[in-house]
Parts: sequence; structure tokens; C-alpha cells
Amino acid sequence: MTVQFDDGASRDRRVRVQGVPVDSYPTPAPEVARGTVRRITVVGEDILSRRCREVTQFGTPELARLIDDMFATNAIADGAAIAANQVDVDLQLFVWDITDDWGVRHVGHIANPVLDELPAARRVLVEESEGCLSVPGPYKVVARPDQAVVRGQDKDGNPLVIEGRGYFARCLQHETDHLHGRTYLDRLARRERKEALREMEERRHSVFARRTARAAELGK
Repeated sequence: MTVQFDDGASRDRRVRVQGVPVDSYPTPAPEVARGTVRRITVVGEDILSRRCREVTQFGTPELARLIDDMFATNAIADGAAIAANQVDVDLQLFVWDITDDWGVRHVGHIANPVLDELPAARRVLVEESEGCLSVPGPYKVVARPDQAVVRGQDKDGNPLVIEGRGYFARCLQHETDHLHGRTYLDRLARRERKEALREMEERRHSVFARRTARAAELGK
């Protein structure tokens, strides 16, 4: 998922890492410094259109390295979050570093995420503009619930529950969709989807150029 506004990196704010409040967390995150940038897959590639495999091996150097690489890749793309199949890895895993509507920064990762089914009384649909690192360029309005609860595991296999509201809730839903083989384009009417793909073809090269420049800034 992509960011469409200033992430407030220079402002004081509250931070939640893996859902737990902390006093502060470096910007960029330490994971970015450790990670290696990977190629971001683009809509139309097969890995983005099928359900990913569950993570079954926890606590491994390979999984930790993948998470670091995903953070680094997300950072050079100025993303809010990125799923494993967006770096061409067939696993149910995503990471995030995002500031929500209330100025709270959320940083973390989750494996094998499952979204709770919200009671009807809590299902308030909000239409907001949404973008995607694998659909470089366009933003389109997508309706999603303004609250989300996702359950899964951390990199060591420990149970994890992450709750979000507003933009962060949208992020959690967007990334979980990726792991089920869906992009936000699949939630659009045919005409809107066609328009988004046309915009992507027109803008993708400038987006890739910005990512290359951002990678250089971060020493990647």
C-alpha cells in the first residue's frame, strides 16, 4: 500500500511496535538499515493473483532477513506497507510502517493474518483513495470498514493481534487482500479498473525513477 500524504516523520508522536505502545522508534526503522531492496512485483504477475502459502517455519534467519528486506523495499517505495508476494515471495506475511489519522505511528509485521468478522454495528464503510506499490501510479476510491482486527503470528511464532482504525485499518485489509491473491483493483468496477491500468502504464516509469532515487538517498 502506498502513502499519499506526509508521514510526519519529523513530528513528535506516539508509536506502536507490534501493537505495543513504545516511547519512540527510529526513522527509518532499523529493519530498513539491515534489509536489502528487492524487486516489487507488478499487477499481472501470477504471484499476485493466487493465495499465498502459510508461514510454517518460524524463528529462522531466513524469515528475519525477509522481513528486513520487505521493510527496506517498502521504504524506498515510500510505502505504508508491503506483502511478501509483492517482493515475489509466496508466503502469508506483510510488514507496515504507517502513521494513522490520529498521528500514531504503527510499525510491525504479521504472518498468517486473518481478519476478524466485525459485528454489523461496527461495520462502518468509508470511501477513501487507495494506492498500491504493485499498481505504480494511480489512486482510486475504495470502500472499506473503518475498523479492522487482524490475528496471526510474529516471526517467532508467537500469537499476535493487531487492531486498526481509519487509514491503518484500511492498510491491514489491503495487505491481507494481497495474501489472498487480490489487489485493490479487484474491488473496482470494470471501467475504473481499466482506467487505473491505463494510468499505471502512463506513470509507472516516473514511479520507478522516484524509487531509484529514494534508494540512493537511503544508501540502498
